[in-house]
Amino acid sequence: MSSQIDHLLSETRRFAPSADFAAQANAHADLYDAARSDREAFWAEQARTLHWEKPFTKTLDWSNPPFATWFEDGELNVAYNCLDRHVEAGLGDRVALLWEGEPGDERRVTYAELTDEVKRLANVLTDLGVEAGDRVAIYLPMIPEAVASMLAVARIGAIHSVVFGGFSADSLRSRIDDAGAKLVITSDGGYRKGKVSPLKPAVDQALADRGHGPQETVEHVLVVKRTENEVSWAEGRDVWWHEVVPAASADHVAQPFPAENPLFILYTSGTTGKPKGILHTSGGYLTQAAFTNRVVHDLHPETDVYWCTADIGWVTGHTYVTYGPLANGATQVIYEGTPDTPHPGRWWEIIAKYGVTILYTAPTAIRSFMKLGRSIPEQHDLSSLRLLGSVGEPINPEAWMWYRHVIGGDRAPIIDTWWQTETGAIMVSALPGVTETKPGSAQVPLPGVSLDVVDDQGQEVGNGSGGLLVLTEPWPSMLRGIWGDPERFKETYWDKFAQQGYYFAGDGARLDEDGDVWFLGRVDDVMNVSGHRLSTTEIESALVGNEAVAEAAVVGASDETTGQAVVAFCVIKESYMKANSLDGLVDKLRAWVGDQIGPIARPRDVYIVTELPKTRSGKIMRRLLRDVAEGREVGDTTTLADTMVMSTIKGQVTKN
Repeated sequence: MSSQIDHLLSETRRFAPSADFAAQANAHADLYDAARSDREAFWAEQARTLHWEKPFTKTLDWSNPPFATWFEDGELNVAYNCLDRHVEAGLGDRVALLWEGEPGDERRVTYAELTDEVKRLANVLTDLGVEAGDRVAIYLPMIPEAVASMLAVARIGAIHSVVFGGFSADSLRSRIDDAGAKLVITSDGGYRKGKVSPLKPAVDQALADRGHGPQETVEHVLVVKRTENEVSWAEGRDVWWHEVVPAASADHVAQPFPAENPLFILYTSGTTGKPKGILHTSGGYLTQAAFTNRVVHDLHPETDVYWCTADIGWVTGHTYVTYGPLANGATQVIYEGTPDTPHPGRWWEIIAKYGVTILYTAPTAIRSFMKLGRSIPEQHDLSSLRLLGSVGEPINPEAWMWYRHVIGGDRAPIIDTWWQTETGAIMVSALPGVTETKPGSAQVPLPGVSLDVVDDQGQEVGNGSGGLLVLTEPWPSMLRGIWGDPERFKETYWDKFAQQGYYFAGDGARLDEDGDVWFLGRVDDVMNVSGHRLSTTEIESALVGNEAVAEAAVVGASDETTGQAVVAFCVIKESYMKANSLDGLVDKLRAWVGDQIGPIARPRDVYIVTELPKTRSGKIMRRLLRDVAEGREVGDTTTLADTMVMSTIKGQVTKN
């Protein structure tokens, strides 16, 4: 049963917050008491730290579960809360973005300058026909214009769909089509690993005929000039940012919108292979984004330099690069490139250069730095760091300890955070200054968050046991649905525990003897590669789309650098084998997946096999393939249609 997850980890190290840190911390233990005594009043109090044009009188409506509304009769403007109100409070000269390009160029953007840019862009979007409720696709590198684009779309009440700049034209097209985007914002390219990564050509491909006719909803493409690479141009459709945004009026009044006005759609992999458009709305999302950023990251905007290393293409970049920090008036670093370009000490160089005080990054990055060794960070002054954060997947205790010792100098507390695209904001984390931390544990639900670990029947497993993580009460930043598919929303997240009314997160977890939460990874077929959730079905579909492949099965295998790595098992068509040599096919298939879905999905290993392990009903037993991929003894094969098939596969993998 999926809920019976073995516990193999024993961790006894403990780290209490220092008295100095606790004395200045934003969070105090009484937050838990306030939330326990009246959860709705607690969240209403957090919401009131925002500016409401029309104050709300109703906190939560849960009369039609699983469809919640928060603060529904209130009205606010998300961009106003992130920009204008800080300028009006006299903070216009505060730096909002300390931007570092991969080649070494830099920009310091103040709140006044960012507000000016967003107002001009809002006028441009309106001139291009974008209205409240319209969808805008954003496909940009990590440049200031990416943050400005999200805020300008939000400012006019439209809905953004940010697509990670590493995704292919096909992936981009499916997301544009599903959302029915009216406009795409992109750039000629961005810098990645010392080279130009072209983006506009991928947009052109995405909007062209992909075999089912040209894209029909996109009217304009707004293009930022970043890398000066040559791009093709569609007159009447394509517009240069540098020609229209500076020329637009900087007068723009932010109109208020209802708290439940949709803010963004963000696509995440689904087990059906069709990406799910996770829908978030405005008031509740911004409330929890700002609150969690303030107390979990212990953000003091007057003095901190904050750096979340996530790309805006993922939810971490939405909540903890754009919305949370800017709502709180923070000064933050944004870096365009990869951690190892032009040298492996680039991140530490940036921390020393800007005096970064709070670093929030993924365990994958930490493990990569561990592999390179401590001598690289030790060349840089990291003494400004006072808080370290981890996000994207469970962090193993040794990486946690290395992070604390080598990067934090045994001074900086570590917050290991658990949340999802669907939850919108952090749900489980230590509170720095309050919690005694345990390496490898996400620890406790945040104040105002209710969760449990249960078995398959929804019964509590209790302390000391593992099971399925569920959220037992609605929360402000929760997803409001799957774009255009309410039935899939119910089926994916709520049907499993419909009787109890629980949200099932799809993750396994255990409670230790103290009741602290330890995450054990996904319990379905969605892989977590470098903190990115990838569907096996999408990758299998891409492989079978190759002329050589008849069948494919994909599993996530443990990888010390990326958390999980993609491993594919492919059955080749006889017709292909008769006409072609198999030499070089493995490399071709790896490259093929990279082209079809994006480099992040490229398999680490591709094994050519003669058949796949299947049950009598034809279901592929991926569990057995995972055993092979990870070099373990193969588990129970009694339900296979052909029990000898695993011996054959093991032999073929060994030959490979």
